[in-house]
Amino acid sequence: MDFEMTEEQELVKANIKEFCEKYVEPIADQVDQEARFPAENIKRLAEQDMLGIPYPEEYGGAGSDYLTYIIAIEELSRACAATGFIVEANTSLACNPIYKYGSDAQKKKYLVPLCKGDILGAFALNERGTGDDAAATAVSDGNEYVLNGVKTFVWNAANAGVFIVFAKTDKSRGTGGGSAFIVPAGLPGIEVGKDVNKMGLRGAPSSEVLLKDCRIPKENLLGQEGQGPAIAGTALDASRIGIAALALGIAQGALDESISYSKERVQFGQPICNFQAIQWMLANMATEIEVSRCLAYYAAWCYDQDMPHSKEAAMAKLMASETAVRYSDSAVQIHGGMGTIKGQKVERLYRDAKITQIHGGTSIFTKMVIADNVPG
Repeated sequence: MDFEMTEEQELVKANIKEFCEKYVEPIADQVDQEARFPAENIKRLAEQDMLGIPYPEEYGGAGSDYLTYIIAIEELSRACAATGFIVEANTSLACNPIYKYGSDAQKKKYLVPLCKGDILGAFALNERGTGDDAAATAVSDGNEYVLNGVKTFVWNAANAGVFIVFAKTDKSRGTGGGSAFIVPAGLPGIEVGKDVNKMGLRGAPSSEVLLKDCRIPKENLLGQEGQGPAIAGTALDASRIGIAALALGIAQGALDESISYSKERVQFGQPICNFQAIQWMLANMATEIEVSRCLAYYAAWCYDQDMPHSKEAAMAKLMASETAVRYSDSAVQIHGGMGTIKGQKVERLYRDAKITQIHGGTSIFTKMVIADNVPG
C-alpha cells in the first residue's frame, strides 16, 4: 500500500495552491459576503483543465484520476469552499452521469464542453417535500419527452448550460420508474428561480428549476428508462467523495488559521499556543483531519480501481463533514471574539462547514447508507 502522492498529484496540488494564493484567496471574503459567483476564477480553472481532471482527454478531460481530482478540490476549498463546490457540482454531479451512462454522441456533445468549462453543469434531483424521490414527470410524446415539475437546491443552476434532470417515466413503478435526462439550458419551458440566500457556500448558486411542458428529444434520455435511481446513486457516490474533499479543505483551513492566530495572540505574557488547552484542541484537529483525509483518499482510490465504493464514499463524507463542523467551531473558539466577526476567515469556514453535513445526504442519512453496506 503506497501512501505517497504521485509526481502528477504533487504538481496539481502545488499548482492549485499557487493559483489560490494569486486569485482565490484575495476575493474569497467578497465572494462570500456578496454571494458572488466567481466567474473569472472558474474560467481560469477551466483554462488549466481543472474542471475535467478525472475524465479522458478524448472527452475534453485531463486524463487523470479521481484521487488527483479530490486533491485539487481539497486545496481549492481550503482557500474558498464556494469555489471548490462549484467545481465539485459540475465535475462530480453533472459530468459523472454523462460519462458513466451517456452514449458516445452524448459525451461528445455535452461532456466535452463541461470538462473544458465552456459550459457548467447542474444536477436537478431534489424536490420540495420529496427529497431525491422524483415527483417530476417525463411523458413520452412521439419523438420527444415532455417534462413537468419543480426541482430545488440545484447547485450551479443560475450559471448552468446543461442540467441533468430526474423525472418519472412510469408512475406505476414508484421510485423504480425514474429516469435521467440531459436538458440544455434555454429551452422553452425551463426556468431558473432566484438564488437561495444560504448561510454558507454563498458564492455557489443554488436555485429552484421549474419545468413546464419542457420538450426534449428522446435522444436526450440518459441510459435507459427506469435507470434514474441507479444513475443518481452513482453520481451521489462520486459526489460524496468530492464533498469529503471539500470538507477536508475547510477543516484544514480552520487548522491553518488556528495555528497562525495562536502563535500571534499573546495572553499573560506568552502566545496562547503555549497553553495546554489550545495545544490539545490543535492536536485533536490535526489528528481527525488526517483520519478524514485517509478515508477520503481511500474512497477515491476505490473509485479509480472500479471497486464498490458506496460505503467508503459515505464514510469519507460523514467523517470529513463532521470534522469540518466540529473543528471550524474550535477555530472560532481559539480566535475568541475575533472569530465571530464578518470578514474573518474562520467565521466563513464555520458557516461553510455546515453545508457539507447536509448536501449529498445529511449525516443521519449517510449513516443509513453505511449501515446498508456493512456486512452482517
